[in-house]
Amino acid sequence: MKHFFSKLWKIIKNKYVAATLIFLLFFLFLGENNVRVIHRLKRELDGLNKEARLIEQDIRQDSMEAVSLFGSKEALEAYGREHYYMKRPDEDIFIIKENH
Repeated sequence: MKHFFSKLWKIIKNKYVAATLIFLLFFLFLGENNVRVIHRLKRELDGLNKEARLIEQDIRQDSMEAVSLFGSKEALEAYGREHYYMKRPDEDIFIIKENH
């Protein structure tokens, strides 16, 4: 065992190996952009990419809905009546909400 440590010490004692080890230690664990920070940022980026995909899907769905709504006057009127409770001047609207 003592022989192993003496060989290891000889290798580490080399100035190029020592400089390389210090460099790796600093950038892997001690620097501003260490491994933990990079891992956390990667997870955050993955979450943001997933959110962006969901938003793009919503945009596509809303665009298709807008095309269908503005394609005909009847569809636009039905949408307004269902979602915004719009009514014609000569009618009354009764809203019935169910309690669950």
